[in-house]
Amino acid sequence: MKYGFFIFSILFAIPFTATATPNLINPNTTPETKSLYYNLAKLGDQVLFGHEDSLAYGAKWWGYNEDNSIHSDIKAVTDSFPAVLGADLGGIELGHDKNLDGVRFNDYAHYIKETFKMGGVNTFSWHMYSPVDQSDSWSKQPFVKTLIPGGEHHAQLVAYLDAFIAFNETLTVKVDGNEVWIPIIFRPWHEHNGDWFWWGKGHTAEQDYISLWRFTVDYLNEQGQNNLIFAFSPDRSRIDMANFEQSYQYGYPGDNYIDIIGYDNYWDLGHPANTVTVEEQQTLFVEGLVKLTDLAESKGKVSALSEAGQEGVWQDNFWTERFAAGIFANDKTARIAYALVWRNNNEEQGKKGHYYGTYPGEKNASDFVTFYNHPNTVFIDTIPAMYQ
Repeated sequence: MKYGFFIFSILFAIPFTATATPNLINPNTTPETKSLYYNLAKLGDQVLFGHEDSLAYGAKWWGYNEDNSIHSDIKAVTDSFPAVLGADLGGIELGHDKNLDGVRFNDYAHYIKETFKMGGVNTFSWHMYSPVDQSDSWSKQPFVKTLIPGGEHHAQLVAYLDAFIAFNETLTVKVDGNEVWIPIIFRPWHEHNGDWFWWGKGHTAEQDYISLWRFTVDYLNEQGQNNLIFAFSPDRSRIDMANFEQSYQYGYPGDNYIDIIGYDNYWDLGHPANTVTVEEQQTLFVEGLVKLTDLAESKGKVSALSEAGQEGVWQDNFWTERFAAGIFANDKTARIAYALVWRNNNEEQGKKGHYYGTYPGEKNASDFVTFYNHPNTVFIDTIPAMYQ
């Protein structure tokens, strides 16, 4: 059970800041999807904590029990699941039964449904394989110009989107005898301002990227995917902080195509390639969140830290002195709706030390408990009703 520390509350207490109620870009979204977006906008200084693949596997375990009960490294440390579950669709477009990290899509459906039934929030990223030659997302080939309307491989992109639709339409549960379609925060074509994905800057013209994004949104909406909230997420490392608004909006498809103004920030949280001091990084972490929430508010959108973290959580007291200290630095930084850290790689399925949350016995586990007990962090056990 979550409880607050008096001293901690005094240090980090933030006054409530109301924001105008935004509207979703798709007017036909389901009532639950509308409610989720409304409630994300109304969280004030409360921030939902999210963790990628948190129910699928952890540092030392994989999958769910024979009775369908679920695990989480986060729950093992705090006795609560994260408020936001991240999942990735990479591989669904090829008809694979597992995603690129080995999670069965049927199992994902179970985790997504369990998260929703607990009152939590689900978000999807998609490390899509190339519709041109099935190379992975990290290919640096100029594929996008052939995928947008008029391109020679456009039909294959449509087929890939149809594969997502087929999965998305299975994400329903019974609530009080009625079938409810689970709302999803959908975050396609992420980190496009970097050059590491085939849809990224350098091998994709900005206008072609915009066309790709707009077609994706239009097609999914036309096909009646009315449970989706669309999140835009460039990478912080390629944003010019001195010219934030213009730099952030590289490839921006327009306010009519975006619901959530987010960004992915590993850079200011101890990325090994960032050579500035910890103090400078922390200053920029705070500055970036202020500018992100200001931009979102100017557009009437919800803001989020859509991906973040420190690989291996090597810094002592990272969760309180780095993560919480930045997110709850002031009334603007605390306006982000959620902050999602990346996955805890299963040590038997890949390299050790590739984790971004915590787990039992991990050196910052006790510091994470203090973070969990912060009065403004939200986990499943303290999440308000998001779908009413």
